[in-house]
Amino acid sequence: MKKWIGMLGVALLLFGCGDKEEVKVNDSVSKDNPSGDLAPLSKKTKVVIAEDGAASGAGFYIANEKGYFADYNIEVEFASFANSDDMLPALASGEVDIAGGISSASFFNAIAQGIDVKIIADKGHNEKGKSYFSFVVGADKQHEIKEYADLKGKKVAVSSTNALDEYIYFQMLEHAGLAKDDVEFVLMSDFGNMLAAIQNGSVDAALQIEPLITTGITNGIHVRLGDATDFAPEAQIAMVLGSPSFMEKEQDVSLRFMAAYLKGVRDYNDAFKKDKGKDEIIEIMTKYTALKDPLVWEDVFVTGLDPDGKMFIEDIHSQYETYKKNGAIRGEIDFDKAVSTEITEKAVEIIGEYK
Repeated sequence: MKKWIGMLGVALLLFGCGDKEEVKVNDSVSKDNPSGDLAPLSKKTKVVIAEDGAASGAGFYIANEKGYFADYNIEVEFASFANSDDMLPALASGEVDIAGGISSASFFNAIAQGIDVKIIADKGHNEKGKSYFSFVVGADKQHEIKEYADLKGKKVAVSSTNALDEYIYFQMLEHAGLAKDDVEFVLMSDFGNMLAAIQNGSVDAALQIEPLITTGITNGIHVRLGDATDFAPEAQIAMVLGSPSFMEKEQDVSLRFMAAYLKGVRDYNDAFKKDKGKDEIIEIMTKYTALKDPLVWEDVFVTGLDPDGKMFIEDIHSQYETYKKNGAIRGEIDFDKAVSTEITEKAVEIIGEYK
């Protein structure tokens, strides 16, 4: 899978600029204000979201299917985007307005070297005890490897270096009291290949992702080794990123976009945490993602998405410092400038906090 857009997905948004207008709040619902909160844009505004079908894009998919974007007179069109190397400069220039991705040394280096993007909201984290991104061990090794310390002398597959995967791996080693040289790190960029590697015994364990975790368990290939929240309870796995021009100059659009996005995320949480409207949400997820079997959606540990868009900001700092310690960071980042959650917080004020 492609890194930082491939593992968890990337959502890219372009729109045709409409006229600036004052943000209006209205408590009544009518045909002229179907959302019941923000008045719709006076002109229909096209929003193009480039998304690779990752589960972490759930908020976009659900908001589109349930008409939350349409309530604000936003017309959504999904499109693909070539790669992250092209995406960040396009985001900074305003050609792209919203993107989703995970942290990596290359991501932070781009910002340090002048690529101006804003980190604005959550787009993926592990739920406590139900991590969708976690360690697994070969089924034939489960009685030998019962806890993280038992990985000493073993081969562990990880999909990247100087990126989130390796950061999580280092967090695990520290938790287990293991030194870097105690475990054999095996770089394996394709998560699908990890299944085969565990099955044929070329590795003993892997840092794997759903739905392949569930696939491997169902087929007797591997079992979960604890849960990633055992040692990284507040890991920020993916973030929604914003173009400065979109977030600052087009607040009439970006505020409505964020309100619609969060409504979609809340329906997702209702479905998978409260079993409310679950069949409908699973149908939407099977439409937009590569996981087409509704029954598998009942079994997988799904991506955590905060219903108020809140991030583990301290962990983003920690990831940056880890890459810096490893000598992979060139330059410094002003996090007060890079992290900008004002639009997300304003959207929550308008639609209310999630209960």
